[in-house]
Amino acid sequence: MRLLWAVPAVALVLFAAEPGFRLVDVTRQAGISFVHNNGAFGGKYLPETLGSGGAFLDFDQDGWQDILLVNGADWPGHKTRRTTMSLYRNNHNGTFTDVTRAAGLDIEMYGMGVAAGDFNNDGFPDLFITAVGQSRLFQNSGKGTFIDVTERSQIAGHSGLSTSAIWFDYDRDGKLDLFVSNYVKWSEAQDVFCSLDGKHKSYCTPEAYRGSSNWLFHNRGDGTFEDVTAKSGIFDSTSKSLGVAMLDYDHDGWPDLFVANDTQPNKLYRNRHDGTFQDVAVEAGVAFSEDGKARAGMGVDSADYENSGYPGIAVTNFDGEMIGLYRGSQAGNYADVALNSGVGKASRRSLGFGCFFFDANLDGLLELLVVNGHIDDTVRNIQPGVRYEQPPHLFVNIGKQGFYDAAPAVGSGFAEPKVGRGAAFGDFDNDGDLDVLVTTSHGAAHLYRNDLIAPKQSLRFRMVGTKSNRDAIGAVVRVYYGSHYASLMVKSGSSYLSQSELPVTFGLGEQTKVDRVVAEWPSGLTETLPSLSVGRYVWTEGHGAKIDKTKPN
Repeated sequence: MRLLWAVPAVALVLFAAEPGFRLVDVTRQAGISFVHNNGAFGGKYLPETLGSGGAFLDFDQDGWQDILLVNGADWPGHKTRRTTMSLYRNNHNGTFTDVTRAAGLDIEMYGMGVAAGDFNNDGFPDLFITAVGQSRLFQNSGKGTFIDVTERSQIAGHSGLSTSAIWFDYDRDGKLDLFVSNYVKWSEAQDVFCSLDGKHKSYCTPEAYRGSSNWLFHNRGDGTFEDVTAKSGIFDSTSKSLGVAMLDYDHDGWPDLFVANDTQPNKLYRNRHDGTFQDVAVEAGVAFSEDGKARAGMGVDSADYENSGYPGIAVTNFDGEMIGLYRGSQAGNYADVALNSGVGKASRRSLGFGCFFFDANLDGLLELLVVNGHIDDTVRNIQPGVRYEQPPHLFVNIGKQGFYDAAPAVGSGFAEPKVGRGAAFGDFDNDGDLDVLVTTSHGAAHLYRNDLIAPKQSLRFRMVGTKSNRDAIGAVVRVYYGSHYASLMVKSGSSYLSQSELPVTFGLGEQTKVDRVVAEWPSGLTETLPSLSVGRYVWTEGHGAKIDKTKPN
């Protein structure tokens, strides 16, 4: 099956001239001063190439999105400084305060990714930080602090080169379970000498190392987790995983997982409703490229970007491979439509990492943002014309005509080449549109405020589970008005090493109300709200939606 998206040149010029919004770099004025440390000292250790991620989360539940940035560390024997993750509390006025130490998170570790989720259903999001070595679970006390419960939760003892992670309720028992991606079998002792000239060490490709199975931890509900990797069918020592996204690809109401693998086939784990999963990536058409090759999958996101009711998938890959953009279908099969959508050709010379779908201009269609950057600063000596720092892509969705890359038109700060890695979105200023967070390898993090050129309407829901998990992760919200339809899923993880905010935001353009909204909760409950006006709402499972009284700036 193939989607014939032909984009007329005239249309591209017309739409490219004005995407309808700007992404303004407000990092400095917001008080964000984070700089990533990859620990590089000349040893060319593989984890140095991977960067780290970040997240939007409301850790103190005041209705404002805070920011968490994961950091690396100097390697043993080469320590010159101490670096930790950073937690920035939202001050409600466009600025943030660094509360890392006060929150108990000034802990040195070689961190990689972050997944935020309320695993004990107490109303406050907890943090899982993936790492080189022992990943850590931090429980939110609800009093502005976090407690390291890695040992108590029985997650300790699982050590590896862990990358992206995701909270999701795979057995729909109302408690969040945890999936952790692992890259390869690597440690300082196992480091392989790779060289392009036979003399000088270079960063190895993943082919130099054995794969490593991902992990699945089942939430027992008493503060502890059980390793169910083997009995769930997830165990696979050939995987080299960097990204993971949740979706319901077969429309059965149970959460499935897509895992992006580097130089190995991607995985699509179908939830079998009995605590086990089956990899159906080959049958579904998402394991390989269209020419049957395993690509260097890094970041991934899934969303209903066509407003068809069927979730599509985006996967970032190495330069020369282009982004994979998979169109969903009623039958649960996929076709890679990147080449004819406007996404493929534009990304062929990029090395992509973080990516996500979001409605940047609030017109009711989901854009695709991708951050890029190479893995070695000497690449220009090997591949003339290929840069270490690379500009991002921001593919604006123009419906059946496909996408066009508007990155150069949304602001020079955003379009500036970077060694991009993590990416997430969240409405940090509560003005109704979605802002962007980008991390870089061994460089600064960037916060971009979304400024719409003309006012547009949006409908935003913060979903609260009762019988379902408190965060309502896995809930699907569907909006209907006139002939228009759109759907969004509440989800953890996705992108690359990062997490976007949990509330879902629908762009409505000039529309001031919708005909109805339907929520399908993980518990199986379906709720319908008739004729709802634009604005921000808190929707509690079984109790309907109430206006969110959190005030904007």
